[in-house]
Amino acid sequence: MVGSLVAAIRVMWIHHYPGGMHLDPRKICRQTIIHHAIDDIHASMTSPARRLPPLSTLRAFEAAARHGSFKQAAAELAVTPTAVSHRIRALEDHLGVRLFDRQVRQVSLTPAGLQLYPVLQQGFDMFDVAIRRLMTPAERERVTISATNAFVAKWLVPRVASFRAEHPDIDLQLHASDAVVDLASHAFDIAIRYGRGPYPGNRSDVLFADTYIPVINPMLQVRSYQDMAAYPLIHFDWQKASPDNPTWTKWHAEAGIALPTTQAELRYSDESHAIQAAVAGQGIALLSQALVADEIAAARLIQPFGPAISGYTYHLVTREQSSPGAAVTAVMDWLRHCVPTER
Repeated sequence: MVGSLVAAIRVMWIHHYPGGMHLDPRKICRQTIIHHAIDDIHASMTSPARRLPPLSTLRAFEAAARHGSFKQAAAELAVTPTAVSHRIRALEDHLGVRLFDRQVRQVSLTPAGLQLYPVLQQGFDMFDVAIRRLMTPAERERVTISATNAFVAKWLVPRVASFRAEHPDIDLQLHASDAVVDLASHAFDIAIRYGRGPYPGNRSDVLFADTYIPVINPMLQVRSYQDMAAYPLIHFDWQKASPDNPTWTKWHAEAGIALPTTQAELRYSDESHAIQAAVAGQGIALLSQALVADEIAAARLIQPFGPAISGYTYHLVTREQSSPGAAVTAVMDWLRHCVPTER
């Protein structure tokens, strides 16, 4: 194939540069030579069989052309300068063209050599890159985040694509559970915890404070407190009972209206199910403003009136015993950068 390669290059040279061999090859754009040569060679490669000269001769020529010296090429290839000279002579005999002009203590490429060298150099560079990748496969970083079921489903999952765009080399693993995980087990890198804190034995930073608002499907005819009686109140269960939990009881107290004792109710064990129930128009729900922000932006839910009541605070929690690595730090920075668009 190298015989065909050189012949194709010589024909290409004359075709593209009418001056042919009388042109000074050094004035020809190296990249143009490569592109035209490769195009012409591809067009001639109709047979899968390749009749290449020995690889050792091609390596010797490429190294000698790159260094401009048989002696330096010999040092790189761990052979003698005489061996390099013999290999290049064998390649010239195989191709039927002279590749070097040999002078005392100096060699220079002939026009044919100048045509062949950039193609071989690019090929060897590509071999080197591919082989290095095979020998040292890159290990991808993985960061595991644990958060509540609702936070993972309604806040994290919709934002994963933005993280992937910023950090394509880091994989996220999302763990959804309302149970508090043990960061000391090293199974999790970051926990997003919802509460007042503190979290002894761990390092924690505030992510954002949450508020709860009444929301409905816009198809429901609720515009005032009086309209509420016509629809069920949607509740979800809190993991721990507390008078500070942002519930309908607390909302009615802050709104200054009596909690009805005869109004229909729907109750769910998980907050994300309560969100879906509200979107489906099953009633009026008191929900985290952060977790329904996307639904409100898309007009799947609306807030017909106030007040908004205080919820708890989302915290970024990591192991206290060790400093976060670069990948964990990148994830935490990304989480913080997401917050201003939410509040």
